Amino acid sequence: MKAFLLAAGLGTRLRPLTDRVPKCLVTVGGRPMLDLWLDALEAAGVGEVLVNLHHLAPLVRSHLAGRRGGPVVHLVEEPELLGSAGTLAANRKFVEHEESFLALNADNLTDFDLRVLIDAHTAGGAPATLSLFHAAEPSRCGIVTVDDGGVVTAFHEKPENPPGDLANAGMYAFTPEVLDLIGPAPRDIGFHLLPQLVGRARTVSIGDSYFLDIGTPAALASAREHWERRAG
Repeated sequence: MKAFLLAAGLGTRLRPLTDRVPKCLVTVGGRPMLDLWLDALEAAGVGEVLVNLHHLAPLVRSHLAGRRGGPVVHLVEEPELLGSAGTLAANRKFVEHEESFLALNADNLTDFDLRVLIDAHTAGGAPATLSLFHAAEPSRCGIVTVDDGGVVTAFHEKPENPPGDLANAGMYAFTPEVLDLIGPAPRDIGFHLLPQLVGRARTVSIGDSYFLDIGTPAALASAREHWERRAG
């Protein structure tokens, strides 16, 4: 299996740290987020990963040049950001012969076993499977409503009045056919692609797995504290 690891974001909420460190190289537990993701992908049996770059791209290239072991990493630099869905569409040749592939937001910290997502997608037979978690602050997340069979009935991006607390965890399994639904860049998975999959996409819960978007200084501090306790 192959995966997209979406890592090109500017990390503006983490400035001034991200003025000198790309967000994917911010460390948690003494290790860059990028390395944590690559280890998780290797453990899940993913053989090749495409990582998109933009902000401080040379630093990411230099870091990965010293990495040993799998998976094989392909780097694609975006002079202008394409958006998460735009990156998938622009690099469709990477996965066009695959039965399915993963797409993951690199700025989330989790210990979720990606094999659970892969297995759910394989068993479900849907064009898309997305992972969900229970959000403490639903109005700050992409909220998903599902029917009794786990099929998506609606998406609500950062709703003022959330219809529930099931939130999109930014970890997806797709079949290549969904790439036909993506228009010209920039395009976002949450805003532009997922709404077209209502009634077709299936879901899987991350259960008790840890999950946090490290996009703010407070969230990063919390993530580091958790990871240190976990390691201890």
